[in-house]
Amino acid sequence: MRAFVLSCLGLALSTQPLAAQGTLRPDQVKFRDLYKELVETNTTLSVGSCTLAAEKMSARLKAAGYTDQDITLFATPEHPKEGGLVAVLKGSDPRLKPMLLLAHIDVVEAKREDWTRDPFVMVEENGYYYARGTADDKAMAAMWTDSLIRFKESGYKPKRTIKVALTCGEETTYAFNGAQWLAQNRPELIAAEFALNEGGGGDTDGKGKLVSQSMQVGEKAVQNFRIEATNPGGHSSIPVRDNAIYDLADALAKIRTYEFPAQLTDTTRAYFQAVGKAKGGEEGAALIAIAANPDDKAADAIVSKDRIYHSMLRTTCVATLVDGGHANNALPQRAGANINCRIFPSRSIEETRAALISVIGNPGMTVTVVPPIRPAAVPPPLDPKIMGPATKLAAKYFPGVPVVPVMSTGGTDGIFLGAIGIPVYGVPGPWGDPDGNGAHGLNERMEVKSVMVGRDYLHDLVMAYADGK
Repeated sequence: MRAFVLSCLGLALSTQPLAAQGTLRPDQVKFRDLYKELVETNTTLSVGSCTLAAEKMSARLKAAGYTDQDITLFATPEHPKEGGLVAVLKGSDPRLKPMLLLAHIDVVEAKREDWTRDPFVMVEENGYYYARGTADDKAMAAMWTDSLIRFKESGYKPKRTIKVALTCGEETTYAFNGAQWLAQNRPELIAAEFALNEGGGGDTDGKGKLVSQSMQVGEKAVQNFRIEATNPGGHSSIPVRDNAIYDLADALAKIRTYEFPAQLTDTTRAYFQAVGKAKGGEEGAALIAIAANPDDKAADAIVSKDRIYHSMLRTTCVATLVDGGHANNALPQRAGANINCRIFPSRSIEETRAALISVIGNPGMTVTVVPPIRPAAVPPPLDPKIMGPATKLAAKYFPGVPVVPVMSTGGTDGIFLGAIGIPVYGVPGPWGDPDGNGAHGLNERMEVKSVMVGRDYLHDLVMAYADGK
């Protein structure tokens, strides 16, 4: 989501090149050590342990003065290596509800033979930190932990209670998910007025200039469906028209051409209006028109030429896996496909399934929900109390760079918190390059300056929210 904000806005900003970080301050050196320890603790699902990573962060918090009563380490007997922690810094004003800082500490698998460097040894080269998780999402997890440590060591007393939740399972669909477990089993532990999470952040132009910062305000829900045709089959030498593979092919063709209706949230309406004004021309006019009326078919036709805009406007469903048949010389008895849907906020899984059934129009085919079943996405409000401090601080740390509210077409663990009434915002701060910095891929990296400036920005942002009303 962040990577396309620049191209969407089409803004020419007079930002200064991002100079190298230079010599680190003593507090930054201390943070780098924490960050390095977390990154170098392997938390892949195959051989790693989020539980160990959480225990290491707990030890650092305790060394700063937190007690056993302030820290909850959790894991289940079925998933002993997929645990996490919740840490609490109590506020002084009981009238203010807590805030929650969420980050996942699991990472995508990384094979040493594929990487230029060992993926689980953090090294600094050419102004970047390289290793799996340096970007997604251990930088944020380290920053949240570091802020709690800095608050305790400085004697800072927030008005609002600050909670940090480090969880496992975000990167693997079928893994134990700590954020989901907390929401379903220990909601009182993470109860908060709002939460800050990944999903926002900055973008450079790839040439050393920071051009935008985004606040993620809402996301889609991810849900898979299986469509399947069955048939008695028979010998391939005497074919018939009633064929499971043909039925599946017909269904897939219908799904390919079906368009879910365009919709808006407060965030996407504001986003399309801002982008339309910035772009101008036919596309800009269409963006403004669709923001005023999502049923404007002519505007939709123009806007939806951009696949990101198209996805931001509606639920989307696409075939991702296909299987069928059982022998080269036999009529297929079964043929099926996985349909991956990204469901628009506030739309349900069941109504999406009903739409697929209607589109396919073949009562002989089944459409089933594929576990895991996630909650419906609940759009958080585009709240001035959230956007205001983020924008004000951005003017200090990133002068001349706009903070843009966006809705993600993907999904994060924030969806589990939204389901229990906690609005979640993906905050601005650290920035990335147009190529995605290798997140989920090879040679993942984060710019040193991005990490250190982003850390300071987020630390001050947490304080602004903690002392606000």
